Amino acid sequence: MMILGLVRWMQPVHGYDVRRELLSWSADKWANVQPGSIYHALRKLTEEGLLRTVATEQVGGRPARTTYEITEKGQEEFESLLRGLWWQLNEPADPFAAAFSFLPALPRDEAAAALRNRANLLRAGMAWMRTSLESDWLRDTKPVHVGWMFELWTGRAEAEAAWCDRIAERIDSGVSYLPAGLERAEGWSGWEQRLPRHPSQSE
Repeated sequence: MMILGLVRWMQPVHGYDVRRELLSWSADKWANVQPGSIYHALRKLTEEGLLRTVATEQVGGRPARTTYEITEKGQEEFESLLRGLWWQLNEPADPFAAAFSFLPALPRDEAAAALRNRANLLRAGMAWMRTSLESDWLRDTKPVHVGWMFELWTGRAEAEAAWCDRIAERIDSGVSYLPAGLERAEGWSGWEQRLPRHPSQSE
């Protein structure tokens, strides 16, 4: 969707300019668009009839540059993808959720420390985003709605940082991770076999 949308907006456009624009948006960090895959994606979208090549030019010793524009089929696909993402809730997969499901495997002090570290990292990111929101760079060079996205990311990070602090306090309190009925139930005996203490947590 990102590549189709940018070609639609900038057409006719070279792949180099699509790549440069996506990098200026830091799309590799929040849209899972990797810089190395952009030219391959442009060729694949062309093979599928969603884009078409306008021309291929070579200036001097530079690599040849192909110019693209969106097709009618590509326009329909872009609209479908765009509206699907606007009207549906798509929760991003977070590898931390997989790690958190094995919380009992960590020593309590390490788990609490790791959560507080995560909160600190989130707050550092929030500070950067807030600085960006107040900066001339964002205000003068980006569309207004880009700032609104920063507000969304800041709100999410703020909520997660507060959650990390709360859970760290509960872990420190010594609360059992399992309901009383499961602590001695068959099949759960290895659930709280903890890993060796991490070197950073050793005394």
